[in-house]
Amino acid sequence: MSQKDRIEDLKLRLADFMGRIEQLDPEETSVEDIDRLISMLEELEENMG
Repeated sequence: MSQKDRIEDLKLRLADFMGRIEQLDPEETSVEDIDRLISMLEELEENMG
């Protein structure tokens, strides 16, 4: 995968992540939801390395 492709992939993943955060209702968000978001961040971090 080229550097350009990796950056485009990262942009898509970040947009997905932000969309999920914006849709969260603090009153209805579970620990599992937060764990899933943390896992997404960790995966993004691994892909950047």
